[in-house]
Amino acid sequence: MLSNISLSESQKELLDQLNKDFEAKHAKSIQLLENIRSNRDEIEKQLLHFKSEEPDLVYRFYHQSFKVFYMVPLIERADTLFRQLAPEGVDVNKWYSLIAKGGVGRKFDPDTTNDNWLGEVPPMLMAFWNAKYFLEQMLVAADELEEAPQVLPSGWAAVLYLYDLR
Repeated sequence: MLSNISLSESQKELLDQLNKDFEAKHAKSIQLLENIRSNRDEIEKQLLHFKSEEPDLVYRFYHQSFKVFYMVPLIERADTLFRQLAPEGVDVNKWYSLIAKGGVGRKFDPDTTNDNWLGEVPPMLMAFWNAKYFLEQMLVAADELEEAPQVLPSGWAAVLYLYDLR
């Protein structure tokens, strides 16, 4: 169908560049899926830890307990894993990084935290749930995808966004 369309040289160059960019991102997507598969056991281990701790951590949020800060190391480990899974030359998404920053390196301060509970703790929950979501979607991709697809299921598309490959 496109073979009947006449393109200018600049349009051909643009189309060639778009194809090269797509191929480069797709190659990184293939590598990412391979990295996820080869680390499947660690991803699953971390996800199980998130799932087992989630009911208590959410309760601790509403109970205004310092124990909600037990989620910080979970978020930090997931964030480290996400960065390790990245193909060479690829980093995690800027939005994810900002969200994760809200959950890492946090410490309970009895002098200030309780007075600013709704300012300090919800960003940790958001980081926790984003990390949990990406762990879940990575497992789905590892188990269900034969290869990095070009027509994307939403979960895999989200994982690609985690690495700015979409």
